[in-house]
Amino acid sequence: MHRRRFLTLSAGWISTTAVALAQHEHPPSAPATPPAGDADITLRIAPVTLDIAPKRSIKTIGYNGQVPGPLLRARLGKPVTVDVFNDTKDDELVHWHGFHIPSEVDGSMEEGTPPVPGNGRRRYTFTPDPAGTRWYHSHAMAGTNLKRGTYTGQFGMIVVDADGQPGAYDQEVPILLHEWEPRFVEQGGMDVDFKYFTINGKMLGAGEPVRVRASQRVLFRIVNASATLHHRLALPGHLFQVVALDGNPVPVPKHVPVLELGPGERVDAVVEMNRPGVWILGELKTEWRTGGMGIAIEYAGQQGAPQWDRIAPFAWDYGLFGGADAVPEPDERLTLVIRPTGDGHHWTINGKSFPQTPPIVVRANKRYRWTFDNQSADGHPVHLHRHTFEVVRVDGTPMSGIMKDVVVVPAWKQVEVDVPAIHPGPTLFHCHQQFHMDMGFMAMMQYAP
Repeated sequence: MHRRRFLTLSAGWISTTAVALAQHEHPPSAPATPPAGDADITLRIAPVTLDIAPKRSIKTIGYNGQVPGPLLRARLGKPVTVDVFNDTKDDELVHWHGFHIPSEVDGSMEEGTPPVPGNGRRRYTFTPDPAGTRWYHSHAMAGTNLKRGTYTGQFGMIVVDADGQPGAYDQEVPILLHEWEPRFVEQGGMDVDFKYFTINGKMLGAGEPVRVRASQRVLFRIVNASATLHHRLALPGHLFQVVALDGNPVPVPKHVPVLELGPGERVDAVVEMNRPGVWILGELKTEWRTGGMGIAIEYAGQQGAPQWDRIAPFAWDYGLFGGADAVPEPDERLTLVIRPTGDGHHWTINGKSFPQTPPIVVRANKRYRWTFDNQSADGHPVHLHRHTFEVVRVDGTPMSGIMKDVVVVPAWKQVEVDVPAIHPGPTLFHCHQQFHMDMGFMAMMQYAP
């Protein structure tokens, strides 16, 4: 198996391949010399002007003067040191999403991670685990300030390499989805709309195409870095062989015409390039695709405007990639009812909004089955920090072997997941829709002494 390496910097740690660049608006103010020796990774949080298309620029906050942030690579089990410099006036948090790491470096204030102070810096050391497609992003609360948290350009991909990763491929391509210029649809409402849509920081037609050759197998590592939106992607005339969800290998890799990702979810999919031409890899929803959420896939020797064909209806289902093995019986069961408050301004778990939500107390090395009962008209991408859970049932359909850290709980349905309590320490879980999280959809999992 041949794996094309990304163009890398800093001894193989940082890459900018297929990632749009932007420039600093202000010179850095935090000290440039990291404390106590060199770091493996350096991130600098600062204002950025991002050119998403000709004559269309976005002022935001990003990492290292670019949006998305630099693509990082780490090795499973090899400790890394990260220096984060904050050249803004506001405290910030960098969450290492999908990692099994201690609470004090995970990147959540609720877990006890210290923030990176405004115009200051902080050093973190942790051991990357598990392998696969992970990402990093701001974990700042935004509330009604749509220029904070995951509404900004503070997001990037980190790949944790290890032997035996799924999929044989010739080339790998990072794909990060995001939207810009958010606004509330109604004054005092809870729905957020966006003006522009991008892949890798560029609107469709504004960035470099992904260049491929016929018969190549291309691995797309896809992150939905949206603050609020679920996305469905297709590449007309081609099929995606899904090999991993949230960076974790699936029991049964299958070919599907459409990928669906809630905020925070990742999909690794291999595509065999067997239909020469110039095509759009893009969002199914016409308004969002024409608004920018697409990227050209250009075969060698082919020219012209990228094409889009009608995509036949397709129902995305985690169970397509799951096994049929029986899952172990849990040690305990818990139901978590999700619903909005009567005034529609907050979200609740079992009738309480954070910080009033009581913690879920677990004992180390026990297996807990959580049933998310969604009594609302919204689908919720529920994320558990510092742990990987197994999806065992969706709307009554059993499955096994689907290991994730974000699960979309569809409107008016139930999803059951098994949580192994094997990483002691304060642990946050929440909806990965930024405004839902900010409006109370959070709770803590605590380990009993």
